[in-house]
Amino acid sequence: MRVAIALSIFLLAAWPAAAQAPGPLAQVERGAWQLVGPGGNAIGTVCLGDPLLLAQPQHGPQPCTREILASDAHSVTVNYTCPGMGRGRTLLRVETPRLVQIDSQGLHYGAPFALRAQARKTGPC
Repeated sequence: MRVAIALSIFLLAAWPAAAQAPGPLAQVERGAWQLVGPGGNAIGTVCLGDPLLLAQPQHGPQPCTREILASDAHSVTVNYTCPGMGRGRTLLRVETPRLVQIDSQGLHYGAPFALRAQARKTGPC
């Protein structure tokens, strides 16, 4: 739940950056989204502004640097570093403008993490 709350705050704060989304992320609709983990476990809901911010789900509203490693018609691979907190690599696969698959792994305060989730648009914010 802590990750979901941090992610919600982070995504709301970055709404103006939405126009900068690369490749397939530019097609992702803005609005209310629900994140669901394996087995249907709800991770949380977010008001999505900049879809690229889905690349750092474990590090929430932290000022992180992001580098796009690869982008094609349906996916974006991002490396990110959050000073003092950790880093990660995330594959965002855009299934439709209302459905994004998230596969992220890295280090959070020195501890390894791996997160798989599905993000679905549920309506307006």
